[in-house]
Amino acid sequence: MDLSEHIKTNRNLGTSICQRLTEEINELGFTSAELQRYPHYDEAVFVLVKDPYTGGHNLSGYWYDVAQKQRIGRLQFNSDGTFYAEYDVVKPHPSKSSRFVESVTAWGKAEQIKSEAKLLEMPA
Repeated sequence: MDLSEHIKTNRNLGTSICQRLTEEINELGFTSAELQRYPHYDEAVFVLVKDPYTGGHNLSGYWYDVAQKQRIGRLQFNSDGTFYAEYDVVKPHPSKSSRFVESVTAWGKAEQIKSEAKLLEMPA
């Protein structure tokens, strides 16, 4: 299977993962005006990476900032059917002044998408 086939095969799950990441961001209380970008499957730049354990190929996607210079997220579909995604938020928490939101993450398999925000304590 070539790169375009991997992208197509994972599109529905990838879109669901992006929706879950967006929901996680919105649940924190951010408004769309506060963030420049949200994760969208078709905006990722994809590559195939050989899995050293299974010998199969993992599909890895990367999101970049508007200038396309800095990576702001990644989405990886592993050859064993699992996935992991992380998308940078890098903003103070909208309602908890003592917290900083580093990123949101999602992981699991197609039938079960888990997600959480990575929060840090604000420096005093």
